[in-house]
Formats: sequence, structure tokens, C-alpha cells
Amino acid sequence: MPIKNRFSELLPEITAWRRDLHEHPELLFDTHRTSGIVAGKLREFGCDEVVTGIGRTGVVGVIKGRSDASGKVMGLRADMDALPIEEATGLDYASKTEGKMHACGHDGHTAMLLGAAKYLAETRNFDGTCVVIFQPAEEGGGGGREMVEDGLMERFGIQEVYGMHNWPGQPLGSFAIRPGAFFAATDVFDIVVEGRGGHAAKPQEVVDTTIAASQIVLSLQTIASRNVDPVEQIVVSVTSFETDSKAFNVIPQRAVLRGTVRTLDGGVQDLAERRLKEIAERTAEVFGAKASVTYQRNYPVMANTPEETVFAAEVARQVAGACEEAPLVMGGEDFAFMLNAKPGAYILVGNGDSAAVHHPEYNFDDDVIPAGCSWWAELVETRMPRAAG
Repeated sequence: MPIKNRFSELLPEITAWRRDLHEHPELLFDTHRTSGIVAGKLREFGCDEVVTGIGRTGVVGVIKGRSDASGKVMGLRADMDALPIEEATGLDYASKTEGKMHACGHDGHTAMLLGAAKYLAETRNFDGTCVVIFQPAEEGGGGGREMVEDGLMERFGIQEVYGMHNWPGQPLGSFAIRPGAFFAATDVFDIVVEGRGGHAAKPQEVVDTTIAASQIVLSLQTIASRNVDPVEQIVVSVTSFETDSKAFNVIPQRAVLRGTVRTLDGGVQDLAERRLKEIAERTAEVFGAKASVTYQRNYPVMANTPEETVFAAEVARQVAGACEEAPLVMGGEDFAFMLNAKPGAYILVGNGDSAAVHHPEYNFDDDVIPAGCSWWAELVETRMPRAAG
């Protein structure tokens, strides 16, 4: 296939970009080096417009086709940020920054979209406008929300938007997608349990926060097992349990629980928030303690729109010969903010038999690059075909 062959030719160059980004990971909105490299390459490719500072450190490139009779404008988005993880791959291009690593493949996503941008700016074999979007702070910072609130869609006239993520365990270069709810809403909570501390040898004189907090941890699991319809998806996880005592003979005055709730339905999300507060507060009361709950809704459910999902799958079949149905994912993805603003779709591309994302031994497989770049380019040329002659 001509497009895929072109990206096979570009593979060494794109791989070099990717590995350079891997060596220099940056977190959240602090993607100054990465954003600078992206903006520089987009200008080098001859993009019609390159804008920096959208959503703080986001970068946008505009590529116009040879004609614009269709009036269509498509957005293609890649994320740029890394994770606060110490790399353990032993690669010769491993992270040079202690405690930071590209453990989710955003270096690969950025490199693939840059590769597609180079091809599209070179050929312009489409009728309309392609907007390439490089987003910071996907890993918990809400960079997608920041770019949308900064006027991304309106400023560039984007009518539909597409995203892609590599997926370990899925065959290398294969694709998978699903319509509707795909990635979960990611809420977070803090529960502060206040009691009356004292000597561990005199438990009758204290209000033991460790007992109350432990019972809260266990009782929160009944939200999934006894409050939510068994056919619905929900995860309630307490991920941190801290007290204000470090001594072996002191019962602490205060305990703090932190965790996350993942849901794929608004009604289930509402129920989970209400029950979490009720369970925490009333369980604490049983033990004579007091619980205060802070509940924050973070990323919303990421849902693909039907027509755009069918189209994205058709293009994936053009590139790879097949496109499977993806599983529901209880992880979050802030591309949800862009899909809430405009119709579009998000697809998974296989990273083969690699370590899982967010693991210190994870590495993006560069052999994915031709498939990923081809999907981006085919999206544009198929959705906005240029008239013959």
C-alpha cells in the first residue's frame, strides 16, 4: 500500500524522533522541550500555521489540502507527557531524567503524528484542512480539557477529532475500537477519619481511627457488590491509607484514605458518589469517629460517536486488513474532553508482547510506527478525498 510503504521508508527518521523523546521525558504541562521540538518540526514540514501555548504547552499545526471545496476540518490528536516512574528497561536510549519515563508510549504517539504531519504536508492529497494536535498533561493533568477550554475547536474550526493509543498484548500493528462508552470516568476521593488518639495499651480510652478506617475500606466494596446492578461496570479502589502516627504504641488521632472510582455510566457515577459518602460517614459514626469526604469528578467517560467509529474502523481495515472490537477499559483518558466537544473516535493500535503501560519495563515498539502513521494519513485522505483531475 503506497502510504504504508512511504512510512516504512520514513521509519528510521521517525524512530530517531521517538527515541530522542524517550530519552527526555517531561511531566504534565512541563513539556517545554517536547513542545519546542514538535513546533519546530511542524514548521520544518511546511505547515500553514503552527500555534504554541494552546492549553498552556499544547501545540497545533494546520495543514491545508490542495483544495478546500469540502470545507471539512479534521483534528488528529497525540499526547506528549510522560510519567513519574523510574525506568528499568536498560535500553541504550532509556530516560536520562531520574524518576521520569515514557511508560505509556506518548513518545510513540507524538512521533507517529509528526510522521503523518510530514507526509500530509508533503503530499496534500486531500480536500479540506487537517489540524494536528499535540496535547500535554494527559496523565492526570487534564490537558485535553485545558486545550478545549482554550478555544481549540472554535479557533481552528475543527468539526471532528480522532485519537489513538498503543495497546500492549494486542498483536503488533493491529487495530481495535468500539462505539459508545470506551474508557471510564475517573473520579478521586479523600476520606479523613477523626477519632481520639491515645496509648495502644489502653484502647478503651480512645476512638480508634484505624479500626473505623479499615471498616470503611471493606464497606466501600459493597457499592459494587450490593448497590450497583451486576451488569454495570464499576471499580472502587482505596489506594492509600495513612495515619498521623508512626509509633508502635500510639493509636492515631487521624487517618486518611484516598482512592478512585471508575464508572462508564452517569447514573452509576452518581450512585457511587452518594453511597461512598454515606458509607464513610455512617461507618465512622458506628465507631464513635467522624469522617469527612472530598469527592472530585476528574475525567469523564470517553465515548466514541457511532458514525466516526465506523469510519475509523474502515480506515484501520484499509491499513491492517482487520479491525477487532476493543474491550471496555476502566482506565481514564482525557481525550474524553475533546470527544465531548466534537464527534470523533479513539482507536487502539497493538504494541505486541510488551510490558504493560505504566510499568517501569514498558517500551513503545517502533515497528508500530508505519501502521499508526498510515492510519492517521488514511483518515485524512479517505474522509476528505481530492477530486480527480
